[in-house]
Amino acid sequence: MTDFDPALHRMVPQQRWFEDFAVGERFVIPSRTMTSAVFTAFQAASGDTHPVHYDVEYCRARGMPDLLAHGFQTLIHTAPGAGLFPYMVEESLVGFLEQSSRFLKPVYADDTIYPALEVMELVPGRTTGAVTLRSTVFNQRRELVLEGMQKFLIRRRPAQS
Repeated sequence: MTDFDPALHRMVPQQRWFEDFAVGERFVIPSRTMTSAVFTAFQAASGDTHPVHYDVEYCRARGMPDLLAHGFQTLIHTAPGAGLFPYMVEESLVGFLEQSSRFLKPVYADDTIYPALEVMELVPGRTTGAVTLRSTVFNQRRELVLEGMQKFLIRRRPAQS
């Protein structure tokens, strides 16, 4: 027998509840270069077979410098699980309520993107609260290519016994 406890094997040791969040708090998600492998993986997962996403000559004939990322291909990089947010709410997360996005500029093959989530609204309820996160993705040229929001239902801190 060892002292190992799987319940203590966590990315973030301190769990957070609705009350622990503050408007303006930011959660950075690691940057990612949109390699041809990322394009291939997205095409395989999505089933999207339009040549704008896999045929560079097709793209160049239409004035694009390289393969064009599908908007959802950019959006998936804002998945909270790519950062620390879901690890902070393992005990308090009730569910993912909604998501919306606006695609502002194209993302091409070999662009590097920088996703982040920022608390923009906190709406308390009796036993839970809604945490709304602004999602952003910038490219290496410092251009905002995607913005949106994600809303989560988070439990309030349990009463101390």
